[in-house]
Formats: sequence, C-alpha cells, structure tokens
Amino acid sequence: MDDPAPQPPAGPDPAAVEEVIEIMRPVIQADGGDIELVGTDAETGVVTVRLQGACVSCPASTVTMKAGIERIMKDRVPAVTAVVQPDDVLQ
Repeated sequence: MDDPAPQPPAGPDPAAVEEVIEIMRPVIQADGGDIELVGTDAETGVVTVRLQGACVSCPASTVTMKAGIERIMKDRVPAVTAVVQPDDVLQ
C-alpha cells in the first residue's frame, strides 16, 4: 500500500492575501496610512501585516485591524484565522 505524501497545511494563499490588501490599500492610504504584508502562517492561518504612516500612532488602529482588515480578510480568504501586527505576535 502506498501512503500519499504528506500534504503541507492548507493555510492562506499569500497571493490571495496580497490581492485583498491591494483592495483595502486605497482606503488606508486616504487616511494617511499604508499596509504591508509581513507574512502568512500556513499552520495557524494567521496573517501578519504592518500598518504604516498615520496608522502607527492612530488610536483607532486596533479597531481598524480587527473590525475592518481582519473581517474583510477572513471573508475573502477563508483560510485566514486572524490578522495581527508583528508586535502582537511577540506578546
């Protein structure tokens, strides 16, 4: 009996994640910020992004991240389980 080769975890497709970021980018840039994809974790489904510009010091950036960016990302890329910033990963 031949066992099939182990398959890598089916995490978020980085290209699909980048497409969603490109859709959201103009709205974020309109507020003086920007967003950069740092990476995706195939095992956990976590996407790490870095907010830049005005978003860095904005008190609403946490709400923007969870209620906006994460919600849209999960809707458009079902393998995404969470969207975090690099500092969030270290906590």
